[in-house]
Formats: sequence, C-alpha cells, structure tokens
Amino acid sequence: MTRTRQLLAILAACIASALAFAQSQDTQAPADADAPQSQEEAAAAPAEETSTTKTDSGYVDLRRARPIAGNAAAGQAKSEVCVACHGPQGISIAPAFPNLAGQRADFMYWQLVEFKRNPDSPMSPLVADLSDEDMRDLAAYYAGLVPTPADADAEETPPDPALLQRGEQLYLTGDPARGIPPCQGCHGTDARGHADALRTDGSGHAPYAAWPALRGQQAMYLQTKLAEYRDGRMDDSTTDFVMTGIGRRLDDDSIEALSAWLSSLPPSP
Repeated sequence: MTRTRQLLAILAACIASALAFAQSQDTQAPADADAPQSQEEAAAAPAEETSTTKTDSGYVDLRRARPIAGNAAAGQAKSEVCVACHGPQGISIAPAFPNLAGQRADFMYWQLVEFKRNPDSPMSPLVADLSDEDMRDLAAYYAGLVPTPADADAEETPPDPALLQRGEQLYLTGDPARGIPPCQGCHGTDARGHADALRTDGSGHAPYAAWPALRGQQAMYLQTKLAEYRDGRMDDSTTDFVMTGIGRRLDDDSIEALSAWLSSLPPSP
C-alpha cells in the first residue's frame, strides 16, 4: 500500500507540475478546446466557437475538451489520402507511421487539430484543407476499425525478453527513483487509454478523452514520439506539457523498452 501511495504521489506531482507550467506561460494563452459535442451542435454554433478557427499562438487546453462525435461512413469516404501511409484498414504500411485502427477518436481528432496549428509538422500540408467536420469524421471512422496485428517481418529479430520485461515494469510501476510515473495512470492498465476517457464532469468536459491507446502500436513510431516529448518539441496542448515533463526523465534505453513492450502486445478492440 505504501508503494502504491508513492507511485500515485509521483504521478500526481508530475501532472500537477506540468499543468502548472502550461498555465504559467505568459507568452501563450490557451486556445479554446470547449468544442461542440456533436456535428449538429457544431453546425449550430458560431464559427468562432469551434476549436480549429482559433488562430492565436497559444496552446490548446484539453482539460476543457468535450467528447467529439463524427460520421464514420463519411470519414471512410474522406480517407483515401490517409490510406497511402496508414493502410486500407488503419494498420500502417511502415513502422514510422502510427496504426490508426481502434485508436481513441478524441486523440486522433486533437492530433489533426494540432497538425493544422503547427506549420512545421510533416502532416500539416495533408490536413491543411480539412474542415473541422472532416477531422471528426476521419477520427470516428478509424476509431471504429478493428485493430489487427501488423504483418510481421520473418527476418525481424524478436525483441530481447529482458527489454520487454523492463518496458512492462516501466509501464505498470514506473521508476520512482528517477521520478518516472507509471504509464498506466493515464493510458490504462491494459494500454487501451484512460479508463475514464469519456466520463464528463459537471461542465461536460472530458479531461482524459485525448489520452491515446498505446497497445500494439508501432515501436518506431512510439520511440519517435517519446523522443520528441523528451526533447521538448511538443508544446501545443496541456497533454503535451504533461508528457514533456515525463519525457525529460526517460533515457534512450527506457524509451526503447517501453516502445518494444507496447508494440509486442496483441491489439484488440
């Protein structure tokens, strides 16, 4: 019980410090993430109230985000360009690209929003012409696909069992001595996302909806993202600030271990 309290205390302190840092930015005001819950509400809302019309340079406060909704059938019709990298069923064709099948819709939507806001992202030209409705529809479509294992390369060397064990340990219990909280605190005990992702508070906000599922994700993609957080290259949202605070405590070996273990888990709905 004492160890559990210690781990929870580390997690709480890390998140609190990261969010405090985000709130303290004098040169960056938070963009409004209080987006409409449904397409019907989005259509009825004034244009300036939708998240993607915010053009200031501030970060997005995802603690005030509402659960998104989209039309999956419409999203499928709009996914032709996505197939080139993410595959016809949402399983990427190369390890550098993320799998999208079964991913949390809210995470995918806010990632697309971030790509539109960040002109330096390789994804930015591909999403530049997407409307807010397009992004919701695409997120809904890919979230509804059943994830399947990626085609294994027969010549690929199996991960070192010790590496996988280290990754599992970091994910489930963290490393208190180095101030690394357990990943399961935000991404779920089964790595499918936060257990309360879609639970809303009294104001209709879902502060954990944008935390992604990590189970069965591409190892190379995970390594790249974790390294970006560690190097302070992600600063567009409150979740970016949280992950940056954690990433700074991860070395190359820890990143490799976490990525290897998560990618080894069989995907499931």
